[in-house]
Amino acid sequence: MTAALRPTKHTLDLGPAVELVSKEEGHRQPLAPEFVSAEDFSPLEVAYDFGRVRREDIEAGPRSIWRYKKLLPVPSNVEEIPNTEPGGTRLVRADRLAKALGLKRVWVKDDTGNPTHSFKDRVVAVALAAAREFGFDTLACPSTGNLANAVAAAAARAGWQSVVLIPSSLERAKILTTAVYDGNLIAVDGNYDDVNRLATQLAAEHETWAFVNVNVRPYYSEGSKTLGFEVAEQLGWRLPEQIVVPIASGSQLTKVDKGFREFGKLGLVEETPYKVFGAQATGCSPVSTAFRNGHDVVQPVKPDTIARSLAIGNPADGPYVLDVVNRTGGAIEDVSDEEIVEGIRLLARTEGIFTETAGGVTVATAKKLIETGKLDPDAETVLLITGDGLKTLDAVEGRIGPKATVPPSVDAVRQALEG
Repeated sequence: MTAALRPTKHTLDLGPAVELVSKEEGHRQPLAPEFVSAEDFSPLEVAYDFGRVRREDIEAGPRSIWRYKKLLPVPSNVEEIPNTEPGGTRLVRADRLAKALGLKRVWVKDDTGNPTHSFKDRVVAVALAAAREFGFDTLACPSTGNLANAVAAAAARAGWQSVVLIPSSLERAKILTTAVYDGNLIAVDGNYDDVNRLATQLAAEHETWAFVNVNVRPYYSEGSKTLGFEVAEQLGWRLPEQIVVPIASGSQLTKVDKGFREFGKLGLVEETPYKVFGAQATGCSPVSTAFRNGHDVVQPVKPDTIARSLAIGNPADGPYVLDVVNRTGGAIEDVSDEEIVEGIRLLARTEGIFTETAGGVTVATAKKLIETGKLDPDAETVLLITGDGLKTLDAVEGRIGPKATVPPSVDAVRQALEG
């Protein structure tokens, strides 16, 4: 028996979720731990019957992603089940960064404040809630780092076993901050795409393992909608005019867009136009390359970039990213490793936010989009910062440090400052 066919509970409670639908041809099937349609072999996503959702109901909810539980595939009592309670992260008005970039108004969605310091806590919390309903007992994933942290922590909090597969070349900080939860951390000699293939094989063999981004991926990916929900709510129940999102698998970008559209359809915000922009590292830029060349097919690449959390050479949602960006009138750009480091430093010195390399990609890409005339300098802009810089210290090591080393005297400090 494969994981995709394993039995579920007799009574399934996934809130407003009613079925799965294929993204290509719209084939529908019952809710299950499956991620690819048997009809057209395209990814599956969750379809809903939301009913009535009011602003005041959301505002009365907990300061976590569970304030949006009526819009997610999770049990009605989800906030009562032990979890890491992610979400509720700050939206920072970044006037000094805006001035440096040449933009009129910039907001930074700072997701470094999540329990394991990245947005991955959001998607893992939703995946774990769904996995419970399907009867799994082990949480697992292939990961480029942030997801490894989030899965190991969430499993520990829930009292579950975890199995986490990572490339052996992963940043040391991300390895340690996963290993500390004492789950089953396995380093694999290969890149993320090798690790992902291995995870898919293991998911087929182990019927009680919920691989969050494989067999329960349709539910997991819905967690990224909460970024869009929070941005709109924190802006005073309105949509931004343009938003820049980093691209790894591409799921986050497509789900932020889905969150905006669902809020609009439910009447929670006015359905105003917005543009979605994607950000990649040049060393792993298959979606940016496809966009630049006017293609609707994304050709896989071999990653070579310091932005390891974005280093997915064959992004599963790449074609759907192109659809969103083209539909909204946005664009996709990529930036070099040097530009990524400068993006990290620019955000830190202007706004006091230390981001990992993925956030450096977002900031540097916004700068490039301004310089190339693709971002409107007068439009209100949101930048997604999805992970903490303490996870990727090697990116800035050797580039920054003390201005001087002096003996313990006032004169020495004075001379150093004057120098």
